[in-house]
Amino acid sequence: MASVSIQNPQLAALTRGLTQFLARHSLSKVVGVYLLYIIFKYRRSVYGARNRSDLKGPWTLPILGNLFQILTLPRNQVLQRQTSNHEKYGPIYAMTIPGVGRVINISDPDMVDHVLRANFWAYEKGPFLRTTLEPLVGGGIFGADGDHWKWQRKLASHIFNVKAFRTYTSTVFVEEAKLVIDYLAKKANEGEVVDLQELFYKYTLDSFGEIAFGQSFGCLSKPADEVPFATAFDRLNHELSERLMIPTWKLRDWWRGDLNKLDKDIETVSEFAHRVIRNRREQGLQRQDRKDLMQLFMETQDENGEPLSDEMLKDTLNNFILAGRDTTAQALSWTFYLMHRQQQVDRRIVQKLADETDTILQGEEPTYESTKQQKYAEACFYEALRLYPSVPKNMKMCVEDDVLPGGHKVYRNEKIAWSSWAMGRDTSIWGPDAKEYKPERWLKGEKPSQSKFVAFHLGPRTCLGQQFATIEAITIMSMLMQKFTFELVEPNKEPAYHPSLTLPMAHGLPVRIKHRVNAQAI
Repeated sequence: MASVSIQNPQLAALTRGLTQFLARHSLSKVVGVYLLYIIFKYRRSVYGARNRSDLKGPWTLPILGNLFQILTLPRNQVLQRQTSNHEKYGPIYAMTIPGVGRVINISDPDMVDHVLRANFWAYEKGPFLRTTLEPLVGGGIFGADGDHWKWQRKLASHIFNVKAFRTYTSTVFVEEAKLVIDYLAKKANEGEVVDLQELFYKYTLDSFGEIAFGQSFGCLSKPADEVPFATAFDRLNHELSERLMIPTWKLRDWWRGDLNKLDKDIETVSEFAHRVIRNRREQGLQRQDRKDLMQLFMETQDENGEPLSDEMLKDTLNNFILAGRDTTAQALSWTFYLMHRQQQVDRRIVQKLADETDTILQGEEPTYESTKQQKYAEACFYEALRLYPSVPKNMKMCVEDDVLPGGHKVYRNEKIAWSSWAMGRDTSIWGPDAKEYKPERWLKGEKPSQSKFVAFHLGPRTCLGQQFATIEAITIMSMLMQKFTFELVEPNKEPAYHPSLTLPMAHGLPVRIKHRVNAQAI
């Protein structure tokens, strides 16, 4: 009681003093003082993120952080800026963005290995990324964490095995590639220009549709026609990737009138997925030869023991189309660009690939076994992925305080980002010729570690479809090399990329095709 009696007079005096202060000063002055305090507190950060003087990075504005640089940077220059930032600040630098917080960018292989493998459970996709990408990936594997991610990955792994690869190569990849060859043969006869990227999109979508969902989408039956689903899917992919870096996207989309367009694309993609699911239910689940991805998910239960809803099946379909269509098609496009560009110093690359194809295939169709022998074709494909990775940047959220190799702290709720694009051009990782396209670097001793070559991710989330994509790519590369030669319409111009979750060429890959003079019969 004595303690209370002593404090009461002090509290009364404090109350009187505060009352007199407020009486003498306007509310605006009080607010002004508070704002000055906030500006000082967040002078090197954004509101809500602690100041950190231990991390280098571009200059920041009080409270707004790096918002100005983010909004003024052309979206098709983000990867180049990340690369130049690493060259300037080293293997780790930080930026702060309103609505996102602090993003710590890393390029050191040991740090990347720590985040993606060694301390995997300390980093998650997190609610920010999951909510932003929800219209496309929903509850699918790309945005999932924890047990929800684990059971999806375990289930999907059943279709990625050697026995299945042998079947896919002969019954799907080769047959779909024959349709591509038929189309290109006509275009070669007519002397017309072809968008090779668009053709690769159709090839990978039809192939993956047959393998994963039990039906070819028929894109290659009329290769010149637009596929409404694919067009909507690509636009959605682009718009959602923009939201990851533009905190004012709601205001921007409202101002530009894009909200209705986005809703229409979401509806188109959803209707397509639900139509595939309905057709499968009507036709019956069981396939005589093997269980595909759709059947596996339709017959399974979620982590709570419940059958999957059609909405979850739709999310699964969209996630695997993103993985099975976009990434391989884009990687093939960049491979053909790099091999045929004018500034490519070693003009023997295409000839070496053709010679290997002729030697191993002897005019026959590719098989699973022949694709495993085509080491130079694999080297061409992986070298393209090193420089133009299909997922060029990625981000995770720290869920518990951590320390990276080298001693840098990462606090809970801070984001960790890494750029496969920047790492592929890093001379400290790949040597002085890092920016050159040299397939031979993959044929010298052991392959580079996954912590250096993160095009297929690393650790527990390593891409399930790495071998799938490699076999699919080598199959069509070898079949095209058997029949045609290619010439870029703009051989001296590097294609611009379209900002997206993946790495599409902004304007496709226009090429002229000629029949190969000494082509061997297939």
